[in-house]
Amino acid sequence: MKLIKIIVMSFLTMFLTATYSFSSTLDDIVQSGVLKVGTTGDFPGWSFKNPATDEYEGFDIDVANKLGESMGVEVEFVATDWKNLVSGVVSNKYHMTSSASITAQRAITAGYSNSYYGTGTVAMVLSKNSESIDSWEKINSSDIKVAVTLGTVFEGEAKKSFPESKIVSVEAPAREYQEVLSGRADVSLTSKVDALKLINLYPELSIVNLNEPKNAKLFAILLPRGDQEWINYINHWIADQKNKGFFNQTAEKFGL
Repeated sequence: MKLIKIIVMSFLTMFLTATYSFSSTLDDIVQSGVLKVGTTGDFPGWSFKNPATDEYEGFDIDVANKLGESMGVEVEFVATDWKNLVSGVVSNKYHMTSSASITAQRAITAGYSNSYYGTGTVAMVLSKNSESIDSWEKINSSDIKVAVTLGTVFEGEAKKSFPESKIVSVEAPAREYQEVLSGRADVSLTSKVDALKLINLYPELSIVNLNEPKNAKLFAILLPRGDQEWINYINHWIADQKNKGFFNQTAEKFGL
């Protein structure tokens, strides 16, 4: 009986120690006065470097700065790429990410906020090829090369949607559309909002069947999985900013 009591007390002590020694990401941010945000800086309209100032700009940057302002802390942007976006938040390299598509694979290792924006996938081609490649069906061919950026959701979508095509995965800082511009690929996949920005920058690019984007997806913030206190705080903040119209105003500011 005495042995059982000792064992029970030992487990209770271990449980209480683990419970009260847990430090939420929210506590760490408040105590340090710094919110670290992982961002790729290669997403036009969302997160990009202004060459004149060498500063990050875009929808995601304004969202992070607004959150930092609400929390009364400074915001530090941590450079990452799509391949390492999830591992960075899991390993506590940063407290949260800029916008990322919600996928089941990412949710296995990282937590998600509620969504605040939605978009779909489109294909891009050279304008001179827009008549010969004018549908998703025509992309799925053995003589078509489809470029995607490594680590993005578009990599998986390309393999699933175009099993007959040759998939060309490029690693950041290179981008998939550059493969099309250079002639190394026939098609590239990206989000509709990204594509609309790109065709303004590069008139030689066209969007295949703009009015029918595929695989509608929701954007959210990646967060440390299991840190419910931090996730709850972010979700409450998102709901509050939605009610105030902040996300719609910011999207309009950047033409999204």
